[in-house]
Amino acid sequence: MRYLRNFKFPFVVFLTGACVLIIEVVATRILSPYFGNTVFTVSSVLGVVLAALSVGYYFGGRLADKHPSEKYFYLIILCGGLSVALLYLLMLFVLPSIGYALPATTGPAISSVLLFFLPASLLGLLSPFAIKLHQQSLRGKGTGQASGEIFFWSTLGSIFGSFFAGFVLIPWLGTRQIVFTVALALILLGLIPLLKIGFLRKYVLGVTILAIAFMVSVSPLIEKQEYVLYNHDGLYEQITIHDGEYLGKPTRFFSQDISSSGAMFLHSNDHVFDYTKYYCLYKVFAPHTKEVLVIGGGAYTIPKAVLEDSPQVHVDVSEIEPGLLALAQKYFKLPPTNRLSNYTQDGRRLLHDTSKRYDFIFSDVYYTVHSIPTHFTTQEFFKLVRERLTDNGLFVANIIGDLSSQKPSFTMSEIKTFKSVFPNSYFFATKSPSSHEGQNIIFVGLANQATVDLNSSTITNHEEEIIRSLAKQNINLNKLNLDEHTLLTDNFAPIERLVTPLIERISANWFYKETKP
Repeated sequence: MRYLRNFKFPFVVFLTGACVLIIEVVATRILSPYFGNTVFTVSSVLGVVLAALSVGYYFGGRLADKHPSEKYFYLIILCGGLSVALLYLLMLFVLPSIGYALPATTGPAISSVLLFFLPASLLGLLSPFAIKLHQQSLRGKGTGQASGEIFFWSTLGSIFGSFFAGFVLIPWLGTRQIVFTVALALILLGLIPLLKIGFLRKYVLGVTILAIAFMVSVSPLIEKQEYVLYNHDGLYEQITIHDGEYLGKPTRFFSQDISSSGAMFLHSNDHVFDYTKYYCLYKVFAPHTKEVLVIGGGAYTIPKAVLEDSPQVHVDVSEIEPGLLALAQKYFKLPPTNRLSNYTQDGRRLLHDTSKRYDFIFSDVYYTVHSIPTHFTTQEFFKLVRERLTDNGLFVANIIGDLSSQKPSFTMSEIKTFKSVFPNSYFFATKSPSSHEGQNIIFVGLANQATVDLNSSTITNHEEEIIRSLAKQNINLNKLNLDEHTLLTDNFAPIERLVTPLIERISANWFYKETKP
């Protein structure tokens, strides 16, 4: 029994340490629908949580010396649970209102302070308290032993919480359910010992019951979203499928966090987004295509279109998010076929591991400027792609950027990097080559040195409208000075620094359009 009493505080800090890390891991998932899963989001969450824990450690030590009582220790845990319940309510009612209004650069830090500072600082109070109480329970043992044991179990709990959140909770529960569960666990962990002690039993129990009842009552109201067919946290982002309208036509949309990254007209086979129409470039740049790789499945718009074009084509799809193939088959009319092989694997890793060579590779992983995967932007990636192309192979990549001459420029750096590997290349603006607004830019790289005359009758008379318009959408690189822009490599790819001005320009253009008379 004495051993169990001595283990009481280490056990409690193990649980609270796990709760802190679960909230910290889930925090990026909470913010990413509004700001993307960028370095700004991750850095803000880590910085704010660490700052809050530091504040908690400092004041927790002073409070523990003044009131070294189990009553205060469990009361702090209860307050920590109630603060996580407050976080839950802020997620539901406040973040949707302010998230899209805040800039993508500073918004994550502001939101992190609002959402996570109070819970993390309250839970940070516990470690000094636990050390003080644990030392008293050891009866004469030193501060070093007490603090070492507490830090050991607290850190072990944090390790457990990190793995448990990533490998169990996020794959099986939504962020709301996870936060709700953590709040309930902390409330019970603090409440039950307080009731046993008899501390303010009536008031503590009443406030707690009201808080839990309110959380439970508002959840169904928030979860009811009209026209939403599917909403669930995937392994890497929040996935939403909903019906609406686009260009006056009934449309089904596929969203990953902040980005609408796929769509389908419900009553026609026309492509919704212009950039997906450029998949057909293989018909003139690599007309003998038989083996295709699509990096980034999304709603599987590109694989479906390629398969429909020819019964001779086989398509490999690299989609790192598990379950999207099944969703595409259920909601986006992707037919089951043995001509499609799906790989739940990072596209760059698949290219590295395979020895297969492709006639056509289409990359669609840059689905928003807020979440650009750095390892798909570098010279080394483009070299790997070229190695996996056949002698007459074609590589097409969808990039989101703008053609502004302002520096630094992500688009110009990416064009420079692309051309260093694919000297025979073309670039098409989906809106206009003369526009400086944000738009999709199609990168086209050929493994051979064959030139394509965009003004030839083969192009201008082609059955595909997108191909007929290539000359008009072509970006004239002679007007651009690429020498002054950064070459992106695995060693040096400052994507966030390059993208920040682009995000600010896009936001400014949007604000002007929304507010001008």
